[in-house]
Amino acid sequence: MCSLNLEEGKFLVKLARRAVEEYLKRGMQIKPPNNVPEKLKEKRGVFVTINRVMMIERERVKRLRGCIGFPMPIMPLVEATIESAISAATADPRFRPLEIHELSSVTFEVSVLTVPELIKVDHPRNYPSKIRIGIDGLIVERGLFKGLLLPQVAVEWNWTPEEFLSNCCIKAGLMPDAWLEEETRIYRFQAEIFEELEPGGEVIKKELHWHSASR
Repeated sequence: MCSLNLEEGKFLVKLARRAVEEYLKRGMQIKPPNNVPEKLKEKRGVFVTINRVMMIERERVKRLRGCIGFPMPIMPLVEATIESAISAATADPRFRPLEIHELSSVTFEVSVLTVPELIKVDHPRNYPSKIRIGIDGLIVERGLFKGLLLPQVAVEWNWTPEEFLSNCCIKAGLMPDAWLEEETRIYRFQAEIFEELEPGGEVIKKELHWHSASR
């Protein structure tokens, strides 16, 4: 799959914001614009993250406000981005629906995913050696239980691979050590991440850096 350049990333982030704005104003889902770059018509997995920007003790911090997406490439990226953005704003069960006045205080982040790959190991205790913090996102699956965490989450929380696995199990509704059980399946994927620096502001391609030395 082709990687995206900054202009294509900017297109997706601005589209995500516009999709939410139009939905909150009119209750309608916008259609993809006519000038969609060809790469954005390919089927890709994608997640849209909405973060609330706030000042705490004179420090600018971000707090999650909604995050929903499609792990698998089931529809064109441009359409999946529109649907994910609206769902992140209005259907994340962890938060109340976003209101129109909040748009000036939230940033949008779009993560375009590679196809998840099943991690194969001789024994579950070897999973941590296969996980690259700052590169890989994880999906934990066991029966009807399934949880996903994007690559940036492990970096933001400065998790070790073991902590990443445990927290992904919790996200799936499983016990933290469920990754050590043979029946649990672990997938990894990568993501290209584009984010607004300020609400409605400049869009950059986000680089992840894991400060493992601080552990």
